Amino acid sequence: MEGAIDWVERITPWVPDWLIALACLVIAATFAVTLHGAALRLLRRIVPGSHDFLHSLISATQALLRVGLAAFAIALVLPVIPLEREIRAVIGHWLVIVFIILLGWSCTAAITLASDFYLRRPGIDFSGDPLGRKHLTQVRVLRRVASTVVVLVTVAAALMTFESVKQYGVSLIASAGAAGLVVGLAARPLLTNLFAGIQIAITQPIRIGDAVIVENEWGWVEEITSTYVVIKIWDWRRMVVPLSYFLDRPFQNWTRQSSDLIGSVMLWVDYTVPVARIRDKLEELVKASRLWDGQVVNLQVVDSSERALQLRALVSARTSPEAWDLRCEVREKLIAFLQDQYPTALPKQRAELIPAEVAGLPGRERANSI
Repeated sequence: MEGAIDWVERITPWVPDWLIALACLVIAATFAVTLHGAALRLLRRIVPGSHDFLHSLISATQALLRVGLAAFAIALVLPVIPLEREIRAVIGHWLVIVFIILLGWSCTAAITLASDFYLRRPGIDFSGDPLGRKHLTQVRVLRRVASTVVVLVTVAAALMTFESVKQYGVSLIASAGAAGLVVGLAARPLLTNLFAGIQIAITQPIRIGDAVIVENEWGWVEEITSTYVVIKIWDWRRMVVPLSYFLDRPFQNWTRQSSDLIGSVMLWVDYTVPVARIRDKLEELVKASRLWDGQVVNLQVVDSSERALQLRALVSARTSPEAWDLRCEVREKLIAFLQDQYPTALPKQRAELIPAEVAGLPGRERANSI
């Protein structure tokens, strides 16, 4: 390599050294990228098409390996190019930063690939199986937390290569003064939610796909990030809640143990209603519905007042959306049944007319009442 550079310098004495050095760096990086492309094409031909994980691994590491090979080639030719020592030191410093970034990039790529490979295991149902949703939540939350930690460590390691930043960091840690207190207070929400994400991934108070009631809003857990949770409300709105909320405040999780739910339908009816006939009709309606899971159907008189009875119909479904739809269907059809078969059994106001003579009113008041 030195002889080639000397030969170039002898035949082109008018070309400045920095241009020769730049050309050498560009040629080295181009050669590395070309070699990577040829190896990548060869590897894709060798690996069978049935190995999806290997193909995904190649695609995920394609850019990483390309940049790594280019940086490695530049590092090889850097000691022999015609540049001053200070300029070489600056380029070498930035190469160290590039290698630190590549190392962090490699860690995040490995975390992503490992999590994807884990989630691709056969026999896991992420839609209705609580165990599958548990694994999905744990992997996604821990992957985001691990990726966040890797990014923070990578940025810190890259910044510590600068002497001024290194001295500032050492003095900041040693003094633990006001600046450190300000930084700690500013990072407190981020760290709180970060550790809350780890705790949620381990203890599993919520999982992706759970039906929850948060702030009197009913919806599903759509996404869990490293700092917040996205709740998809029944009318398609999105509620964004910090992770720490689910550790500090009570909330309802309808699918904590299983996705099966029991829905209730409340009806106010007159005292003359034939409860047994309505119970039979409820069983008939539920058995004919595709939303019923075949487990729970019941009708009970749960309350009474001076004017009406309150009936509660219990029906079960496989998921919370199906339970909601089944409740609406049962309520609508039971009301239609009462209107058609027993219209007098619907709630009504009763009034008793008493003649004035029976009520014992004086003659003038009796006339006024007439």
